[in-house]
Amino acid sequence: MSSNRSNKVLLLLVLISILLLAGMGLRIGDIPTDFLDVYHAVFNYSEQNLSELIIREIRLPRITIAIIAGAALSIAGMLMQTLFQNPLAGPYVLGINSGSSLMVALGILSGVGFFNSELGLIGSALLGAFVFGLFVLFTASFIRSQIGLLLFGVMLGSFVGAIITILEASSQVDALKAFALWSMGSLNGVSVDQLPVISFVFVLGCLGTLLIVKPLNMLVLGEEECRLMGFNVKRLRLSIVFITALFTGLVTAFCGPIAFVGLAVPNLTRMLFKTQNHFLLLTANLLFGAFFVLSCDLLIQALSETILIPINALTSLVGAPFVIYILIRKLR
Repeated sequence: MSSNRSNKVLLLLVLISILLLAGMGLRIGDIPTDFLDVYHAVFNYSEQNLSELIIREIRLPRITIAIIAGAALSIAGMLMQTLFQNPLAGPYVLGINSGSSLMVALGILSGVGFFNSELGLIGSALLGAFVFGLFVLFTASFIRSQIGLLLFGVMLGSFVGAIITILEASSQVDALKAFALWSMGSLNGVSVDQLPVISFVFVLGCLGTLLIVKPLNMLVLGEEECRLMGFNVKRLRLSIVFITALFTGLVTAFCGPIAFVGLAVPNLTRMLFKTQNHFLLLTANLLFGAFFVLSCDLLIQALSETILIPINALTSLVGAPFVIYILIRKLR
């Protein structure tokens, strides 16, 4: 079987797995439902039917945001790793996620009405991610070492964490509780009415990534080669930061911080597909990221009667060992 054919088969298997997991997610729960309930909940919804109400208002948003969050963070990680030519780069590790978290913390803990609104939350998360993305991009021009850039991201995250801790210490109890729940990461905070906005922003980011696939392929060879091929490297860098901020801010605003997805999944797809073709990598990260977070969410639901695990904790438990493996390979 040719490499191209095997890649297509693997992607198709992952897509089928996502559909099967999504179907399971819509059916399993404390109240059992069948496929007819799922069909009616999507196409012929009745508020009087409890099964349809649960599927439409609780399970459908959760499944959808799990797929979008996994795909968005994985694509953002792929962009960061290509931009910095560093397999250890990612929106969480380099501190871009910290920018979103800081702005959301300022919004929630300040108690200002606008920042606690849906628009304020999204806007503050996007702004924080974009500003910190530009800051990381500026700093990377001075730090050439890959490990040095990684340490910078860790220190930036620690610095932001200290500021958030100070904000928490001086906040009201209700605001502090809301932020503590948000910081654990959750896929339960999305309503069905928010899905169109979330889906629109996600599709916008995917289209933006699709438009820069060719310059991304050239950027792998180096900035000079990319420039010689007629691409504006400065504009490309800003585009990558903007798209990464769009994805990271979107997920952080609605789900809280979700660690290691944007770091582990892009490395996994590069290992599996052994390519620098960013159209293939875009597709692979979209599918594998969605599969990873959706699998984690279903595992959380399966264990919910025994233990409640935040999504951020589970992705860290699974992703951290893989990242340690990548780090050891890099140092050797």
